[in-house]
Amino acid sequence: MDFRGDQTKKYFKIYNRYKVDVGKRLKTFTEVKYPVTVYAPIRYILSSGGKRIRAVLTILACEVVGGKAANAFNAATAIEILHNFTLVHDDVMDHAEMRRRKPTVHKKWDENVAILSGDEMIAQAYRILLKTRSSRLKNILDVYTDALVQVCEGQGFDKEFEKQSAVTLDDYFMMISKKTGRVIAASTEIGAIIGEGTPKQITALRKYGEHLGRAFQVMDDLLDIVGDTKEFGKEIGGDIKEGKKTYLLIKAIENTGEKNRQLLKSISSGNNISASQVRKIKRIYISSGAVSAAKEEIARSTLEAQRAIASLPSSSAKSMLLWLSNQLRERTS
Repeated sequence: MDFRGDQTKKYFKIYNRYKVDVGKRLKTFTEVKYPVTVYAPIRYILSSGGKRIRAVLTILACEVVGGKAANAFNAATAIEILHNFTLVHDDVMDHAEMRRRKPTVHKKWDENVAILSGDEMIAQAYRILLKTRSSRLKNILDVYTDALVQVCEGQGFDKEFEKQSAVTLDDYFMMISKKTGRVIAASTEIGAIIGEGTPKQITALRKYGEHLGRAFQVMDDLLDIVGDTKEFGKEIGGDIKEGKKTYLLIKAIENTGEKNRQLLKSISSGNNISASQVRKIKRIYISSGAVSAAKEEIARSTLEAQRAIASLPSSSAKSMLLWLSNQLRERTS
């Protein structure tokens, strides 16, 4: 799907305006200063950048069914806080040292502070979500709570898979549908509910988010191998060192020879993978066709996301959702 240069400029302008608006609300939320142990790390993570993709998706989903963007901002802010909460806790569990080109919260402070500030973030997220003006607030809270439950379950499966050698693609897709896909799907579903979309429209936007979430996570897996550390904001090869069962690893095990297969199957949490081994594994990912397969999966899932909302009425918001799915497919960070 091709978007002209002037369209792209227009959509970037709208996207950045919504991103700034959400950022202002996040800044207001983080003005509380005491106790420092709780709020300084929250200010740090929420002011460290980020694309605010999930927040913008919430607003666009509200608009695409005929709702007003202003009605979705509290929910969009709560979604953004939920996402950042998961990052803080995931970084602790994954022993990650960098996030958005800065030290992670637990590296800058310590693990106890990261856990506490993350807990406070999710509590405050609910407080903000409850300010949403909607006759269907209970429905919104149900979707949001389910997303929180699912993302925790997804992280649980992710950690379990690190210790397992026989993880299938079906296992992987189940895990990422919870860990990544559900929050993105909740973003679009909640936006559609706030905008008072029909049941059919709400389902279409949820499915858009689900497919987009799959493409997003496979792209993250890919960038962990072929990305640039400065752009990606995290250590390249970190998934290999942590024993993550990524799309690339599972696909390479399926496609490569026996000798390489044994090396790949040995990837597990705590195995102390060296930098030279990471480079060797990257070469196997390329030679086995796993990298090409990942790119195909990203394109396929992006197309499925776009098809999911094909029946929605034409509008600037719909066109922007289609544009945004293309932007995410081509991202480098």
